[in-house]
Amino acid sequence: MIKRKAHMSMQTRANWLIDAVVAIGGVLAALSGVYFLFLPSGGYRGGRNPAYGIEILFGRHTWSDLHVWTGVAMIAAVAIHFAIHWSWVKMMARRMFKAIGNGGSNMSRGAKMNVALDALVAVSFLICALSGVYFLCAPSGSEYNALAASQRATFLFSRTTWDMLHTWSGVVLVASVVVHFAIHWRWVKNVTLKFFVTLLPQPAAERRLEPRKVPG
Repeated sequence: MIKRKAHMSMQTRANWLIDAVVAIGGVLAALSGVYFLFLPSGGYRGGRNPAYGIEILFGRHTWSDLHVWTGVAMIAAVAIHFAIHWSWVKMMARRMFKAIGNGGSNMSRGAKMNVALDALVAVSFLICALSGVYFLCAPSGSEYNALAASQRATFLFSRTTWDMLHTWSGVVLVASVVVHFAIHWRWVKNVTLKFFVTLLPQPAAERRLEPRKVPG
């Protein structure tokens, strides 16, 4: 029996590490986003927010820092990923527009679904990232006085509109990524297993990659 050599190229390994940063940052940003979605800060003085002051694991400021900086890490990792795969992105974009021009006749149903899902992930991520950068750069001006509140920065839309864009693009992003992950689960599992197995000494790694014998 020929043994499978336990090997992973440096490019594949680097891609996995970048994807891992995106995944971890996305999970933490999503969890902290859910915290703010269900435990909003407004309405305390008017008694309209019974959830005000509730803490889950951390204080509100810690959740805010977690949301901001995991989001920044995810955006940076996605930018690097995009730059590395720019040639592939251009090729796929040309193929997609060519297929659209032909009425999609040369694309399978699964390929069309993948393209649509990838486009949804990309657009929702872009909106979520841009609105997140807006909140990172624009002062909130809500803690101290009316003068500070009047100095809130606006760009294209009001702060409330940016907040709605950030919230619902985040919801769409999380939902579409979950579907994307489920579709490609087998590939993710295999590449992740190979990544960690190839960190083992070569004989042990080869044993782990040997195909299992089916009884009978």
